Amino acid sequence: MELRLLGTGDAIGTPKIRCACPQCMEAYRTGEQRLRTSLLLEVDGRHLLIDSSPDLRQQLLCAGSPVIDAVIWTHGHYDHFMGFGEFYRVQKPPAVYGAAEVLEYCGETFSFLQFEKHPVTPFEPFELLGLTITLFPVNHPPAYTTGLRIEHNGTVICYTADTRADLDPASRALLQGADLLLIDGIVPPGYHIHKHMNYEEACQIAEESGAKGFRCVHLSHMIPFDTPHAGHDGEMFRF
Repeated sequence: MELRLLGTGDAIGTPKIRCACPQCMEAYRTGEQRLRTSLLLEVDGRHLLIDSSPDLRQQLLCAGSPVIDAVIWTHGHYDHFMGFGEFYRVQKPPAVYGAAEVLEYCGETFSFLQFEKHPVTPFEPFELLGLTITLFPVNHPPAYTTGLRIEHNGTVICYTADTRADLDPASRALLQGADLLLIDGIVPPGYHIHKHMNYEEACQIAEESGAKGFRCVHLSHMIPFDTPHAGHDGEMFRF
């Protein structure tokens, strides 16, 4: 199994348009950037896309133009699903899995595409492309949002998606014992955003979860590129 971070940025991305902060200027200087957060899993030659960001065309080209076999949407914010339209005239639009509320909301936007929708009940594991996946609700008001626990041959990958730190105990329990935890850490310590965790909160949850390794994703332009545990676009993990 191989996981690729297609993007690690927040809804705005880095560099931010019309911003001259140190991180954005470094991005212009070095070419490093943060596209909007999405993940690509490859298992036995098949590909699962987790969230279809607005940068999907560029992300898939950078990943070698894989055929996508299935998609999971975590929630209905544009930076997590609007790129699905990039499948138009590129490949048969893949089947999409997610909570019923998420599929209903996002699916209306893509009524011009014919694709299968598979509602998933949170906390009930399901099989997809040889993976065992469990969705669980996180706290990202007002959008109904789910994280994921993915299991394959003894390996566990967890993804919080966008969330605050005050997770329900049942959801927090599904973050336990991950080989890799991908966690929302949008702003530096000392900043507080109503719908997200800051970097310090994310690191604390990662420590409490007992994850063997973790990366913060959904990072804003306020997070320096050399921050420990910050994910980077194109970063690969093999299990």
